[in-house]
Amino acid sequence: MPYILKKYDVIEGKKVEDFLVDVVKLSQTLALKLLKNARIVDHKKRRLQKGKVLKSGYIEVLVFEPISKGLKPLFQTEHFALFDKPSGLLVHPTIRSTEYTLLDEVRYQFGEDAQLVHRIDAETSGLILVSKNGYAGYLLKEMFVKKEFVKKYKALVEKELKDEIFIDKKIRTSDGLIKLKMQTSENGKVSSTLIRPISYDKEKNQTLVEAIPYTGRQHQIRVHLDSLSHRIVGDPIYGVDESFVDDFLNNKIDKRERIKITGASRLMLHAYYLEFTFLKTRYIFCSKQKLMM
Repeated sequence: MPYILKKYDVIEGKKVEDFLVDVVKLSQTLALKLLKNARIVDHKKRRLQKGKVLKSGYIEVLVFEPISKGLKPLFQTEHFALFDKPSGLLVHPTIRSTEYTLLDEVRYQFGEDAQLVHRIDAETSGLILVSKNGYAGYLLKEMFVKKEFVKKYKALVEKELKDEIFIDKKIRTSDGLIKLKMQTSENGKVSSTLIRPISYDKEKNQTLVEAIPYTGRQHQIRVHLDSLSHRIVGDPIYGVDESFVDDFLNNKIDKRERIKITGASRLMLHAYYLEFTFLKTRYIFCSKQKLMM
């Protein structure tokens, strides 16, 4: 489990941030971050803040201790690494008891300064870029904000899609019971996606498409395709009854039932292509995974 609660007997008269650096052996950056995020408390469970002088008892420190399951980067330089994430793997912990995520591998292999540059849904497979240091992290995240990356996905969708479609529909949080969901709405944020059909399976009535998002809204490709009645095969949230979604999110749906309702045991969405220029070098990456049922 990556989040570990550790206890340390205090040194009287020492400021908490100095104690964390000198005794706990945290970096100054991490020590200040943990204090800011309320992950340091005293023996009475009271939050400790920067500048607090320790008097007696002990302090508890909630630290992230990454583990590894052997997932190696597809490519790396001194500044960044690229992972080809399998479907079903969270990119970061959603709760403190989350046992293993891609962030574990990132921090285990590259240290506490390494971070995710962007994110994809747990069930979406494919390429994820991570920075190895603060300098690269700042530059790469700024590039994402400025839309200096080309990202392409493949998705298997219901029904036949014959022509290229540019979807320009705003997106906001859903009005329904499932707050995780998003929906198209005139009151939402500007969102656009280009969809190109690749091949059609007449027997299954499914189309393999390429999706190129020009904005980065939550669930953007899933929402846009569902809004055109081309739900992504295997999607357990969009295009299905909300009672099913609620059961799925509460782990009450088994694999057989999911396949019956959604058409697959996983979300058939794959981030297969990433292109960008970093420090005057052009990089083009393609995932080695295949979009498999």
